Amino acid sequence: MDYPSLKSYWHDNAGNITSAFQEGRASFLPFLLPELALEFSTPKVLQILSGRFGRGLIQDALDPRQAVPSPLAGLRTTNWIKRTNMVGINVRTIQNFWNVIKYMLTVPEAQQSVHLLPIWEPGVVASLYGMASWNINPEFFSQELYEQYPQLDTVEKQLKVVVNLLHATGRTVGMDVIPHTDRYSEIVLGNPRHFEWLQRRDDKITSHRANLHEDVELAVFRFLKEQGPAQDGIDLPADAETFFSEEYPESARLELLFGSPADYGRRAQRRGWLVQSLYKDGFEPVPATMGPPYRGLEVDTSEKSRTVDDEGRIWREYKISKPQKMSRVFGPLARYKLYERLNDNKNWEIDFSRPRPATWEYACRHFYQIQQEYNFDFMRGDMSHVQMRPEGVPIEADNYYDLHKAVRAHIRKAKPYFGYFAETFLVGPGFIAYGNEVDHLEQADADSTLGDLQSMVAGSPEFMQHFRWYLDILKTRSFAPNFTIMTGDKDDPRFDEFYLTGNEARLFTALFLTDMPSYMALGFECRDPHPTAAPNEHYTKLYVFRISSGEKATRGPYVFGKNARLYHRLSALRQAAEQILPQIVSADTHWLLPPDATAATRVIAWTQSPHPRFLFVVNLDGSEAAVNIKIPRLRDREKLPPPHLHFSTHKEGGQRATLPFNDKQYQISRLEAGECRIYSWGQ
Repeated sequence: MDYPSLKSYWHDNAGNITSAFQEGRASFLPFLLPELALEFSTPKVLQILSGRFGRGLIQDALDPRQAVPSPLAGLRTTNWIKRTNMVGINVRTIQNFWNVIKYMLTVPEAQQSVHLLPIWEPGVVASLYGMASWNINPEFFSQELYEQYPQLDTVEKQLKVVVNLLHATGRTVGMDVIPHTDRYSEIVLGNPRHFEWLQRRDDKITSHRANLHEDVELAVFRFLKEQGPAQDGIDLPADAETFFSEEYPESARLELLFGSPADYGRRAQRRGWLVQSLYKDGFEPVPATMGPPYRGLEVDTSEKSRTVDDEGRIWREYKISKPQKMSRVFGPLARYKLYERLNDNKNWEIDFSRPRPATWEYACRHFYQIQQEYNFDFMRGDMSHVQMRPEGVPIEADNYYDLHKAVRAHIRKAKPYFGYFAETFLVGPGFIAYGNEVDHLEQADADSTLGDLQSMVAGSPEFMQHFRWYLDILKTRSFAPNFTIMTGDKDDPRFDEFYLTGNEARLFTALFLTDMPSYMALGFECRDPHPTAAPNEHYTKLYVFRISSGEKATRGPYVFGKNARLYHRLSALRQAAEQILPQIVSADTHWLLPPDATAATRVIAWTQSPHPRFLFVVNLDGSEAAVNIKIPRLRDREKLPPPHLHFSTHKEGGQRATLPFNDKQYQISRLEAGECRIYSWGQ
């Protein structure tokens, strides 16, 4: 089916498909392309939802003063997130929070969790992961929703309503917990003591002593005295010590420095003035780093690292003095200063025996407040792989071991079901972090982790090896690796080769491995194959930031793919999952052909334990058909009849052929490249 035919199919069958949704015979609107869903009017969306969930519930959800209970309300554990299928949404790709609801009409209840990429005001190049403040990003405000419901006149109210509606429709919703901010965020400038600072003159770091933040606080207070307060009616303390003390309200401090939270332009202007004042004194927050040795910075004196901004200020990038393979310096970001320093930071060494409780409390309190305000169900821990102790993962991990661990524990006091989905890539020891990443995730109380299957060609030797390893981790460790299909930050031209083939196999495996969680980013379901790079507007990664020139520039909104054949197949697959998953959702996986870590064979097969009902078979090789496939029978199931074909991703309809069986093995003569099948016992 081509793209125009798929659009026509929806328009010709929209009434019947919508009725099936409203009557509870389907949990989504199959064959509705995401770009068409975004064109739905607000009244139409609400009429569709009211028909399914009841007008009263939907009207309650539209009241930001109310909180629709989470589907998880009453749970005391986080085990649910170890089996959930998650969808990641970069809100910028669909313009606003309200469009999340429209998009989710195209997603079945089998993919029941929604991860919203960072929701805060962004900083340099409008990067979502560089928080400029604790305020919600105003670009995600929906004028359309406001015109229909004038009481929803702020982006905060609209976010509340969207989370309410997601909860009302049975979804769980997650936020990011980010251990850093934009280097010159209001968070940093209003709380210098919670961050690490350096002083630079030209291409030399002249100071990076441990308590340099004290000088910065004096400089910020001096700026305030000279410039005057941004907000009237708030008394200015007599000195910097009082102004930056824990007893002085942060909200008052920020309003004096920058102005009212509602006045975005004024705040940006004041922040720019303060940055200029600090620049004259050479004060800069220390940029965040990744990968061992993490510490030991120097100015990069190469000409390419020198930039001049619109104000004529000369900036320099930094580099690790003794880098290793994965060493990175993130110039736009500053990490929370969670520990004191050894020897006044002369050698850039961290004293992990001396945590800084006020900083931990600050971050935990703010993320807790966000969770409480918007009723989030889980967190994605950004850069959860960071482990800076050179000796590796310790045997004992207290409350100050890891910031994500601390935030999770803090929120779980009020919401015991609040889960922690960690961003790590499950690489070998000592590569991206000190020590063993798997050990670190256990010590940090992660419930699940992203993994890296999205960064490999499906069925490749690397993919097969990692997939098998993830299954070992799943059975032996306290957290669950995800079968990750695609992420919003791995969708750019560098990763095109991963999605040329095997996309049906990725979603099929993600849905039917019921005891393994999965993650899929918006846009995967209709992503075009790109043998050569497409225009930038076709990649979700390039909307994590906003750049107007150069190789990463985008001009205009995100463009959904036109891969009608893939979308048609995945819609049929999701329909099959609607019928099957309710019967097996609590089952464990019984492997018959587990992933071959040698990649000698690329076919996998599994059923359920303890009661087998369906046999799932996948050819993970997206380039070649598999022939003469033999699947061992289930032990202790001699009386089980041979299963018959229930569904194929590559063949519509057809006979319900029964698998040949020789009392030892089931025989499949041929599976097409990337083909997935479901066989049924008895149905």
